Amino acid sequence: MFDLDDPEHTVTVHVKYDGVEQTFTGDVNAVWVNVNRFFSEMIPAFDLARKATLTIDLAKLVEDIKNAIAIAPEGPALLIPKEKLTDSEILQFYLLAAYVGFRLGKLSSDTMTKEELQAKLGKSMKITATRLGELIKQGNVVKTEEGNYKLATLAIARLQKETLPKALSNPSLQH
Repeated sequence: MFDLDDPEHTVTVHVKYDGVEQTFTGDVNAVWVNVNRFFSEMIPAFDLARKATLTIDLAKLVEDIKNAIAIAPEGPALLIPKEKLTDSEILQFYLLAAYVGFRLGKLSSDTMTKEELQAKLGKSMKITATRLGELIKQGNVVKTEEGNYKLATLAIARLQKETLPKALSNPSLQH
């Protein structure tokens, strides 16, 4: 056995947790204190960050949207009759389809141009631009540096939890 307080006996402990690495070197007591401090400070912080981070469960989202949206090779398609939705909801559902199609590797981008959205909405460019501006102000849509549009993560969660169930439960949508 060796003397734990002997400065000639150094210990090195390397900790790797959830992408963070830390190496502690020193006498046994100092390393022990530092390793314990690392775990007591870092683990709760990671757990809090994980709980506070909004993530989308793609598998559940795909299951939830299967009767509302289709991803065709030529782009997103809406299965819900447009007459049952507001212009803003239609735009968001198309952007949701772009998001899902891109995540599934079926589309080359999760964004759509104003022109694509205008064609899908079937209204004038002025109405399309006005609705997109409103959605951006509400934080539901993000305009990219390239001038395209994509759905904000929070909007995806809202659509999935609130708008989609209402749209699909509408009795006039039942065939």
